[in-house]
Amino acid sequence: MAHSLDTFSLLRAFPVSVFVNPEAGGGRARAHLSRVQKLFLSLNISAEIVSAGSAGELESSVREAVSRGSRILFAMGGDGTFQALANASFGSDVLLGILPAGGGNDFAAALGISGNLQEALDGIPKYAPRCVDLVRVHTADGKTRLYAGGGGIGLDAEAARLATGNYRHLPGRIRYLAAALHALSQFRPLRVRIEFPETDVQAEEANCLLSCVLNTPTYGGGLRLAPDARVDDTFLDISLVEPLGLLGVAKLLPRLLGTGELRTTRIKRWQAKRVRFVTDRPCSFHGDGEILGPAPVQIEVVPRAVQVLAPCGDRREGTGLRRDFKDAWVRIARVLRGCGS
Repeated sequence: MAHSLDTFSLLRAFPVSVFVNPEAGGGRARAHLSRVQKLFLSLNISAEIVSAGSAGELESSVREAVSRGSRILFAMGGDGTFQALANASFGSDVLLGILPAGGGNDFAAALGISGNLQEALDGIPKYAPRCVDLVRVHTADGKTRLYAGGGGIGLDAEAARLATGNYRHLPGRIRYLAAALHALSQFRPLRVRIEFPETDVQAEEANCLLSCVLNTPTYGGGLRLAPDARVDDTFLDISLVEPLGLLGVAKLLPRLLGTGELRTTRIKRWQAKRVRFVTDRPCSFHGDGEILGPAPVQIEVVPRAVQVLAPCGDRREGTGLRRDFKDAWVRIARVLRGCGS
């Protein structure tokens, strides 16, 4: 799509569709839907609102809209909603947008889009098209999937599963940390071999708490596992966190809750275009909080994969929850009381 027009003119010149996951953010997307509709009306922009109850339904709706001529597509939800939009529209001549309304909005944050939905809406006319990378995963069951932010194996994959279940109504980072603590109570370290195909980088084999591959500085609602990652540098950022145990994780929680940083000597990091994870037991790989398939997995960067509307510049901010530590601790303690049930 040629972009000689300014963004406001683009939004009026091409058909616009907004794909909504009404359950995103514990129902946050549904609650703010009327606000989104009013904004597009006030800008005199004709926007089709499409609500979908599942990723499969959303992707089907996206493909149908593209076939009808829609060229500007917004995902209203979290990282999982954008993942579905990107997979369904990949390879088409479209421009993608994000209206962050999920529990984790790490990809939007990496683009500099405010986690406050109203601020994100107000900024749309001032955004500009930007080419960004995606991550492609090949899982052991023969499936291939794209994701936008972060993914991995180990504790975080189990936490991702729990976060969409017992803890789905909690906000962002607290939801993922509560799910991770729950998962940690039953988790045993995973043995993983990390290989770097077509490079001189030596393979690494170690026990781990988790091994992750990021396109963004944060994932899991603002957990900063790859602080130097950029969404347009054509590299993957790989991290391996060695086993820590419940006490070790508890010591890190105040900083994790405050800034999202994981400050420990028990983390190793690499950058690569392609990486392969082989594990010593069956386990699943997740991307953007969605379970994508079983290991072994091969992951590769897809440079300049899609165009997105985003603020100019690269703030590389995390989606931190700026909330009082005491309140955060109270919330986590409350939801973890039922971990053993």
